[in-house]
Amino acid sequence: MPEWTHFDENGNARMVDVTEKNPTIRTATAVGSLLVSEEVLSAIKGHEIKKGDVLTVAQVAGIMAVKQTSHLIPMCHPLLTQNCTVNFALEEKPSPRVIARCTVKLEGKTGVEMEALTGISVALLTVYDMCKTLDKRMIMTDVHLEEKTGGKSGEFHF
Repeated sequence: MPEWTHFDENGNARMVDVTEKNPTIRTATAVGSLLVSEEVLSAIKGHEIKKGDVLTVAQVAGIMAVKQTSHLIPMCHPLLTQNCTVNFALEEKPSPRVIARCTVKLEGKTGVEMEALTGISVALLTVYDMCKTLDKRMIMTDVHLEEKTGGKSGEFHF
């Protein structure tokens, strides 16, 4: 039987014990895209979505999601986020899309990859929610960890 980190010797679920780890500066950046129609992209750019300023609302949603990650992902440690940014780029080519990037930073004993991935996912879901009256055919795609620093495993770059 493999040695799993989230189960004890009796098969009971557990959180990984990080009490002996030294805190380090940790960062993680996740990115993702929402493929949209030209109509949706134009409406976002022109601030014509009836629900409000799409990218500002999605930015706040992403940051709020980062802070709630431990409530959503089993065994994820609650972390004191010290910095978080969510930014967007609107692209017309090769196909219309909203690209989102979420960076999370803190000093702690465990990484912030899940927080960055959760933030980006919720930010893109919020764009979808605010624009779905125009077109429900939007596709969330390419959500992934772009880079992370800190901790025992060191740096990662996609």
